[in-house]
This record gives sequence, C-alpha cells and structure tokens, in this order.
Amino acid sequence: MAGGNERSMKALKEVWKRAENSFCADCGKPDPDWASSTLGVFICLSCSGIHRNIPSISKVKSLKMDYWDDAQVQFLAKHGNAVTKTMYEAHIPIYYYQPTYNDCQVLREQWIRAKYERKEFTEPGKQLPYSDGVKEGILWKRGRDNGQFLPRKFLLSEREGCLKYFTKQDAKEPKINVKIDVINATFQPEKIGNPNGLQITYLKDNKTRNIFVYHESGKEVVDWFNAIRSVQFHYLKVAFPIASDNEIKNRLTRNFLKEGYMEKTGPKQREAFKKRWFTLDHRRLMYFKDPLDAFAKGEVFVGSGENGYSVQKGLPSGTQGNFSWHYGITIVTPDREYLFTCETEADQLEWIRAFTSVINQAMTPQEYASRCLDAVSFPS
Repeated sequence: MAGGNERSMKALKEVWKRAENSFCADCGKPDPDWASSTLGVFICLSCSGIHRNIPSISKVKSLKMDYWDDAQVQFLAKHGNAVTKTMYEAHIPIYYYQPTYNDCQVLREQWIRAKYERKEFTEPGKQLPYSDGVKEGILWKRGRDNGQFLPRKFLLSEREGCLKYFTKQDAKEPKINVKIDVINATFQPEKIGNPNGLQITYLKDNKTRNIFVYHESGKEVVDWFNAIRSVQFHYLKVAFPIASDNEIKNRLTRNFLKEGYMEKTGPKQREAFKKRWFTLDHRRLMYFKDPLDAFAKGEVFVGSGENGYSVQKGLPSGTQGNFSWHYGITIVTPDREYLFTCETEADQLEWIRAFTSVINQAMTPQEYASRCLDAVSFPS
C-alpha cells in the first residue's frame, strides 16, 4: 500500500510540474497547490474555496496534504489546465472581464461559476445575459448627499449608446443619461462596504462624477459590469472601425492604478497639509474629502516625462506647511509642483511606483487634448 501511495505521489508531482499547471487555472496565481479531482484543473487556495462552494461541480483536494489515488492522478494527467481550458473557455467574448488573483471575491467567484457551473463559454454564439445590447434592472445606489442606499432603476442601451438611471420606477425622464464612452466601472467592495459594491464613474463637464451601487446577487452585479463592457466594445467598434479587437478591449473599463490617503498642501506650499483620499485613474489624480464623495475636490493631469512631468521622493527643502506625515512626494508639472506626504514609507514607495508607471508612458493625442486639466488647482 505504501508503495502504491508513493507511486501515485510521484505521478502526481510529474503532472503538477507541467508548465501549463504552474499557474492557477482560474486566476493565474503562480504555484497552485490545490486541484479539482472532478474538473482536472490546478488551482490556488483562494479559488479552491470558491470551488468548494459548488460541490456538485467540483471536488477539491490539497496536492500537498491529501491522498490521491491512481485513478484521480490519471484523471489529472489526462486533463490539466490546458485541456480543461479548451473546453470551458472555448468561446469567451472578448469584452468579458477575466479576473486575476488581485481582483475581488465576487468577480473571481462569478468567473468560476460562469465557466464550470453555468458553462457560459462552451458553445459559440450562446445568448448571454450581458450580450444582447440592453440591460434593465434595479441597483441599490448611494445617495449623493445623505449616503443612504436606495433602489434605483438603471437602463443600459447599446442602440442609444448610454447608461441611464431613474429615481422612480415609473419615471419618464432619467436622473442621468451618460454616454457609454465616458463611463468607467470598477469593483470597490471595501470602499463601499458591500462585497458586491461597484463604482461607476463618468466625465461631466470634464470632471469625474462617482456613483456607488451594489446588488444583493453577485451574478447580477457582475452581469451589469460585463454588460457595460459589451456595450462599450460594440460602440467603440463603430467609432474606431480600423482598430483591432485587442486595441478596443484595452479601452474598456479599468481598475484604478492606486487609491489611498495622503496629505496635501495648497498651491502656495505654505498652507497646513490636510489628509485627503486620493485616486489615480491613469492620468487623472483626484482627491476627495471622503472616499465616497460624488465629486472630486480637485484634479490634476499627470503627463509623460518627455512633456516635463516627473515624480520625486521627498519634499523641496524649506517646505513651510505643517504636516504630520513625513514621507514626502513631489509631482513636478510644467506649471507647478504638487506636494504630498504619506503615512508610511511603504505607501510612499507604492505611490511613487504608480506615478512613475504613468509618467513613463507616452501620451496619446486624446491625452494631449486633456492637458487643460493641468490648470485645475488643488484648493485646500
């Protein structure tokens, strides 16, 4: 018996060390040490927990701690991540967001359920709940002034190229009517305080407006997210007919590069530093008094190095404003310097990396047109 167990473990390790199985089949995390004995995929600990919640589809076991018999090892050898992906990921719409291990639980769970439980990607041309160009339903929306979440009717239309929401079910006119090409959507469960929290942002008069929503159903809120991406994709296909599908995919919804608290001072650099919540959305650096504010109190455009933008560690010598945090950052633009402080050195280095990644990228023609944001000051 011991010899058989040793033989099975040796065979298991041989399958496990195949290149295709060196990353989690569902989120891409390196060095997965769990596997599904019914699906034949190698997965990470976090994704194994999601699989465990759908026992009718997937039985998971540890590759290090659990016993694998010969039949189970042979099943893994016959399948593995590459073979299983060809079956369950054969027809993923190009606009569908495939989460990574850095994404939140609801995105990863619905991705796994979409693949294995609902089998959404196994057949070509399958009608999906986010693919028909229109979506209507109720989302719980946070009130801009009172902070209460109330049910609101939302309507997404590919034909009209817009997203609307109505304050009442029978309202004829929407509260907002936003063009689809100025919308971004990103999951923010911690900020919103709900595991299915979604932040929808759009440009209004060249300023960013935030809407915070959620739905009790994880599937429903992820369907909304992918419906927005679907409508955006088809809108941009018409607007940019010579662009490749991958080029258009890269222009769909995006996660923020970095968010968190920093202290800031005013343009004279003599005012006291004040703690504010900052969001870096590609080249837009915005700050808010509260993370759930509808509008930013100020924005600044972060351009490229070849256009005179840079980020420096520390503050200029002789900075006079009072500050309680001592890890400084200076953003240099053609017009002025912006001064910030971080609570820890780790925060400082993360912000510097995020700014550097933006500054090192060449600017697009559309971003040149947005440089007028540089004139937006940072009031106190």
